[in-house]
Amino acid sequence: MRIKGALFDFSGTLFRVESTAAWLRAVLREAGLPHPVAEFERLAEGLERVGALPGGARPGLVPERLAALWAQRDRSAAQHRAAFTGLSREIPLPDPLLHDALYDRHMRPEAWCPYADAAEVLTGLRDRGVRVAVVSNIGWDPRPVFRAHGLDPYVDAYTLSYEHEIQKPDPRLFARACEALGVDPAHALMVGDDRHADAGAAELGCTVHFVDHLPVDQRPDGLLPVLGLVDRG
Repeated sequence: MRIKGALFDFSGTLFRVESTAAWLRAVLREAGLPHPVAEFERLAEGLERVGALPGGARPGLVPERLAALWAQRDRSAAQHRAAFTGLSREIPLPDPLLHDALYDRHMRPEAWCPYADAAEVLTGLRDRGVRVAVVSNIGWDPRPVFRAHGLDPYVDAYTLSYEHEIQKPDPRLFARACEALGVDPAHALMVGDDRHADAGAAELGCTVHFVDHLPVDQRPDGLLPVLGLVDRG
């Protein structure tokens, strides 16, 4: 069946956030705080372990006090911020204000890098007449990230969990993306890195293709098979 619409996850699919160390270093530098090597490494390791960086490593264990909030974190901007700053507060920082500064940093375009083949795949889909939507569990607006990296012109719609108060794998979020594109789900391809959340698109009849959530330098061509799937559809 011909693919007429492609739905893409954001984090870990089209873009990857900076490392936890780079994230922390940038915030400490902007705050004018010194970061001796041993102390810096301890803080970075701790933040990585608790999963405080959105788009980074998942938390090893979510504290019980945050469990209910964590499960619903992508339904609103406030819940998303509270969940991730709650995790970062598991690690005492030199200044309590740094927890919000870290959260704010991760929303900045310079904190994100597109995968090497993202532009090639998005332009290839545009050339093939395939409409594109970004479907993301997220608590903030990634459109500025796409604009800063030159990829926004190739996205026809953004369907974001916090704007609809619906989280993947709920098929309603994928349905809204298909509606925004004017594409029947049977003619849509969902591309994502989360085997649980992104699999919800299959309930609508979408074809689903998974990529690995890896650092940018470790996944140079993970998206390229998408063009082959479209051409065979």
